[in-house]
Amino acid sequence: MVVGESGLGKSTLINSLFLSDLYSSDYPGPSHRIQKTVKVDTTQVVLKENGVQLKLTTVDTPGFGDAVDNSNCWQPVIDYIDSKYDEYLNAESRVNRITNADTRVHVCCYFIAPTGHGLKPLDVEFMKRLHDKVNIIPIIAKADTLTPDECREFKKTILNEIAQHKIKIYEFPECDDEEENKLQKKMRDRVPFAVIGSNRVIESGGKKVRGRQYPWGIVEVENLEHNDFIALRNMLIRKHMQDLKDVTNNVHYENFRYNKLAPTSVDGNKIKPGSLSKDPLTQMAEEKRDHDIKMKKMEAEMEHVFETKVKEKEQKLKESEADLQRRSEHTKKSLDQQQKEMDDKWAQFQKEKKAWEEAMGISGSNENIKDSHKKDKKRLF
Repeated sequence: MVVGESGLGKSTLINSLFLSDLYSSDYPGPSHRIQKTVKVDTTQVVLKENGVQLKLTTVDTPGFGDAVDNSNCWQPVIDYIDSKYDEYLNAESRVNRITNADTRVHVCCYFIAPTGHGLKPLDVEFMKRLHDKVNIIPIIAKADTLTPDECREFKKTILNEIAQHKIKIYEFPECDDEEENKLQKKMRDRVPFAVIGSNRVIESGGKKVRGRQYPWGIVEVENLEHNDFIALRNMLIRKHMQDLKDVTNNVHYENFRYNKLAPTSVDGNKIKPGSLSKDPLTQMAEEKRDHDIKMKKMEAEMEHVFETKVKEKEQKLKESEADLQRRSEHTKKSLDQQQKEMDDKWAQFQKEKKAWEEAMGISGSNENIKDSHKKDKKRLF
């Protein structure tokens, strides 16, 4: 869905996004075909690329914000989104379910006029009315009317006002891959996307590109140095199309279904007012808060158990260390005692050895004298 004042290039951007002429001169955009009243106009096309078929439904809102009195000009848009949720809910509630195409609005590209002064009251009110019903992506239209410095300041102003008014815009999820996540972060930092659209193909630098010709040069649609069109296309179609559908189904549609079914409850054949008063997002927030409290309590208990186990282990280690110390001292004393006994025995042995050697030394000398006498007698004869 594209929403914004007439003349901001909504139809042109759709053509540029899908590299096709959904709105051509033979079939002009809704703003040229319908009177200036807030109506919702849908266009269904089938796009094929590399054998992949995509059934696309574009929803335009011609006449939005063009009246003198714009009171409740967002109501037709809200009614259309709710009607698509209603159709899906009815199909889901049938006994014999039929698989139908998902016609729910998965994303709303809201076009902001490039005034350079911030959001208009109508912009704020519209986004506040729809941010709980659809994924909103703010887009600065006709970015070539702003200088780079003006565009940067305008983006900061818009983001500050969105935060100030507590408007929930679609947040592109992070990727698991670190390198890819760094690249995607650079793209996410370009929100709100400042884009340029063009149905004209012109020649620039020897190649044909979609762009706009000015006296001072050419503005290329698919050039990140000129605008954020590539970042918008990559994030919207190539990277996070499935996430947009998931958020629509799990958050916005569940909110609608809850609000649709919660006011009444069936009791036999009677329908009585239900007692439920919380919407799914509030309930999910409370459940998450309770879960976080429970997890913190479990974490504290686990830390206490861990500390207790560590203290017990440290105490056992200290006791084992003391026991080993006692055994070491006892063994050392025993070895010292054995060493002393061995030293005493060795000293006694040396003493006895010395006495024996002295005794053997005397008897040995007497025998030598006798032997010498015998030799002398033999020489005489």
